[in-house]
Amino acid sequence: MAFNPAAWLGRKIVRWLTTEEPHTSPPLCDFDRVRYEVRPCDVILVEGRSRVSEIIRTITQSPWSHSALYIGRVHDIDDPDLRGKILSFYDGDPNEQLVIEAWLGEGTAVNPLSKYRDDTLRICRPTGLTRQDAQKVMEYSLQHLGFDYDLRQLLDLARFLFPYSVIPRRWRSSLFEHNAGTPTRSVCSSMLAAAFAAVKFPVLPVLEEKRDGSIRMIPRNTRLFTPRDFDYSPYFDIIKCPHLDFGKMPSYRELPWDKKGRICNDDGECFIPIVQPETGATQQTASPPEPEPLENSTTGPGSNEKGIDGVEPSGIEKTS
Repeated sequence: MAFNPAAWLGRKIVRWLTTEEPHTSPPLCDFDRVRYEVRPCDVILVEGRSRVSEIIRTITQSPWSHSALYIGRVHDIDDPDLRGKILSFYDGDPNEQLVIEAWLGEGTAVNPLSKYRDDTLRICRPTGLTRQDAQKVMEYSLQHLGFDYDLRQLLDLARFLFPYSVIPRRWRSSLFEHNAGTPTRSVCSSMLAAAFAAVKFPVLPVLEEKRDGSIRMIPRNTRLFTPRDFDYSPYFDIIKCPHLDFGKMPSYRELPWDKKGRICNDDGECFIPIVQPETGATQQTASPPEPEPLENSTTGPGSNEKGIDGVEPSGIEKTS
């Protein structure tokens, strides 16, 4: 095969762009919880660590640089033909949790979810999507297996989103080709947006107010979608899986327990246990006793005419 300098240079650039940087800090999510919470047809957002991920984050002003569709395990797919197609592109453990994604240098492929164990992830779940439509969304995405990554669309999207541009942003842009024919290339978020659009599920539709005050929804150009749109969409539930989830701490730890260390045998019969230093045994120390009532008698010589705490006993008259 003849040496192709352009192809060689392209592979070098792609490898340089997709090489992941080492970790500088642990991911913000608990991957084991992600594996437990995720459901088929959930969109997984990834905070990537490669150079191209950094470029995407800068352009989109979002921490999310990549999106993938969770399809579950092989047996979660109802259609046997689609299961066979998955196995033709994936030869790993059939019980592995899988995602379908379009990635630079790899194209559209099926990969294990564990690929992102060391990355910060977020789950975006389509609200109210039926199982039947979820299968159709996954079917649409699986039909793109083997497609190349659309690098030109990525560059056109960067030119469109970048705040400054030397040439008009729409000039010769693949984003606005209305008769592009059957696509043979795809970008991660555009493919997923098109898959949901195929079942009329909204991601970020254009809203148009009619004269009678009602709202009409118009599908948005799927080539303009980025990973952040799934996070921003009001039609997706956001599921976060932090290492420490204060919202799920046991409610009994929030009860108003006494902080003085008292223990009660019954109502009004409380004590503070004291540990004997020699034996380690506990001894009951009663709470301060209630004052005993004074006897209803005349005070003797030299005695204070007032009762405890300076309160005059009832039924005793003061004499001058």
